[in-house]
Amino acid sequence: MLMTLVSSAFSHGGCIPSRYTCDGENISPPLSIFGAPDETVSFALITYDPDIPKELYPPGSTFDHWTVFNISPDIAEIHEGENIGTQGKNGVGKNGYTGPCPPPQYAPKEHRYFFTLYALNATLSLKEGATKDEVFSEMQGHILAKAELMGRYAREKSVSL
Repeated sequence: MLMTLVSSAFSHGGCIPSRYTCDGENISPPLSIFGAPDETVSFALITYDPDIPKELYPPGSTFDHWTVFNISPDIAEIHEGENIGTQGKNGVGKNGYTGPCPPPQYAPKEHRYFFTLYALNATLSLKEGATKDEVFSEMQGHILAKAELMGRYAREKSVSL
């Protein structure tokens, strides 16, 4: 069985409800994990936006919305707004989740958000506030499985940032 990551709030490729964005409550969506390998010692979850404005970021960059690691392997449900595991830095320099918030003055107007879950055969020796790059580096050689859920979001109202 392949490991999968799903949400009761949106389907893969579907629209993320504004509740989980900067236009709403800016809380993390509910997520469910299925089919994790028996050897899983911890999970890491990275949420990023690859569609950031080229005018603001170097080519190939992403905006990190959530970096969390050392999530218990016993977790099958991550509840809405729940802080689990060890929180890393997001793109605004804070620990924890920050929701979709594509700048309306740049193209594309609709962005994709990838929630990527990694099953690991180890816990990571990083502290709270680690960056996505630090987590990726520490995970190398420990990834048992990977699952991805992609949602889309476009801001309906024009908001100055």
